[in-house]
Amino acid sequence: MKYTKPIIIAEIGCNHKGNLKIAKELIKAAAQSGATYAKFQKRDNKYLLKSEFDLPHPNPHNSFGKTYGEHREFLEFDMNKHKILYNECKKNKIKYSVSVWEQKSAEEVVKSKLNLDYLKVPSACNLDFELLEYLASKFKSKIHLSLGMTSEKEIEKIVNFFIKKKRAKDLVLYACTSDYPADFDDLCLLEISKLKNKYSSKINSVAFSGHHNGIAVDVGAFTLGAKYIERHFTLNRTWKGTDHAASLEPDGLSKLVRDVNNMYKSLTFKSKNILQAEKFQRNKLKRL
Repeated sequence: MKYTKPIIIAEIGCNHKGNLKIAKELIKAAAQSGATYAKFQKRDNKYLLKSEFDLPHPNPHNSFGKTYGEHREFLEFDMNKHKILYNECKKNKIKYSVSVWEQKSAEEVVKSKLNLDYLKVPSACNLDFELLEYLASKFKSKIHLSLGMTSEKEIEKIVNFFIKKKRAKDLVLYACTSDYPADFDDLCLLEISKLKNKYSSKINSVAFSGHHNGIAVDVGAFTLGAKYIERHFTLNRTWKGTDHAASLEPDGLSKLVRDVNNMYKSLTFKSKNILQAEKFQRNKLKRL
């Protein structure tokens, strides 16, 4: 297996709590931690929630509004704020990206003409073929797509769609378990190997999106062949909100970047029978 340098994505999502200043602080912290990307989310909540918009939040303790719709709207940034965040990323020398949850949000991002390496389709939306059709037709960079809550037949349907649209070589598939935080028994890391064996000749690459505790698993995911490692990111795991408990703080993200990059450096064959680093000890200790 040929390894490329790992790409670490700090999934800020809505962990900014609807506060632009906190969002900027998260970008700066993600950059300082060594992440390659800071990623946010874009949603049309009234379209997505429909009749659920006026229902109470299922966990009122984490709600930023009287209803679930108000909660989601409180956390939503318009495109003007996303442009500010894009420029903040440039200022901090980290790349910006965003997940789009339906076609309208995708249209807003594409028409903004931000220079993006990729857009992400969340697990919840990966069978929204109206959204996929729009991205395949209108967005010219890579399309990343998470596979949480998705059957093997559904994955085949998604990949075949992108093959038919002649966009499969721009498709990045994420092994993912949609639980927050996910138990280690449910992470199923060997799905990375399965995706690589089945689709690596057809798609761009395989990735891993983790919602677990700790960082050991991410090293395993990279070793199995995940090119991108995405983790939720926060400044404080005890903050109000549903994603913070399954997120990494800056110190944790820094250690993840360190450990995955050290693993990358280690995954080589010997360049010589006797390494230069071994010669002193060979001369001192080796009995010939």
